Amino acid sequence: MSAFGSQDMSAPLQRVLMRRPGASLMNADPAQWHYGPTFDGTRAVHQYREFARLIEQSGTEIIWLDDEGDGLADAMFTHDPSLMSDHGAIILRMGKPLRAGEPALHEKAYAERQIPILGRIEAPGTVEGGDCVWLDARTLIVGRGVRTNQQGIDQLGALLAPHGIAVLGFDLPLWQGEDACLHLMSVISPLADDLALVFAPLLPAAFYQLLKARGIRLVEAPADEFHASNGLSLNVLPTRPSEVIMVEGFPATRAAMEAAGCTVSTFAADALCIACEGGPTCLTRPVLRRAA
Repeated sequence: MSAFGSQDMSAPLQRVLMRRPGASLMNADPAQWHYGPTFDGTRAVHQYREFARLIEQSGTEIIWLDDEGDGLADAMFTHDPSLMSDHGAIILRMGKPLRAGEPALHEKAYAERQIPILGRIEAPGTVEGGDCVWLDARTLIVGRGVRTNQQGIDQLGALLAPHGIAVLGFDLPLWQGEDACLHLMSVISPLADDLALVFAPLLPAAFYQLLKARGIRLVEAPADEFHASNGLSLNVLPTRPSEVIMVEGFPATRAAMEAAGCTVSTFAADALCIACEGGPTCLTRPVLRRAA
């Protein structure tokens, strides 16, 4: 059985599931997939290679999914179709209909590596991984919004409760509408156990209060860069506590994290992350996060 387990957002990233973009992204219709004006398939593939190089440099083992032209352009955003726990993977059910085929790719990859499946979210429930944040190993926070519904949150709770894990749902704002994507992780990126980058104006108020009550230090994402990037300035991936990867071009956000003690690596991603509405966290599904 392969090593797996992740109930932490910033512990050392030891194994990760990723998908190289290929024909499906290169041939994607930007209007159908809600990609922005800076989308360029060839440049996106090149920028992805640089991101993957940063992951490899961190010492993380990558489990690769290949894009063999299945038409699933968003499948490079591997964070969303499954969730990993210390008790096995949970196969999620996507709120975006165009992404409905993606969870099966994850289930196949886990089966091939003898990683157990704890359960599956079934219709009419929907949960996307970008709406799920481990507050600690016994508390999973889930954003209830366009992509994740209450039925999905209830099913997630039923799967995790036998393992002593509480699932707490919080309402997300609609913000830019149903077609745009506001996940919970659009407004919070944990950087270490006691540190998170947030855009407070869009955080659920009760979740904000919970973070403060837990003593988690909040780095406020600069509003101008948040809005200029449609929130992607805040989508930051820790490869270990306080060591993070972010999209380049947002110096004030980078400086705010560095002032809080973080080491920050960046990569060009205008054709990839900015255009396709998903950042470094979205491009990864942690399979094993744990101190060595």
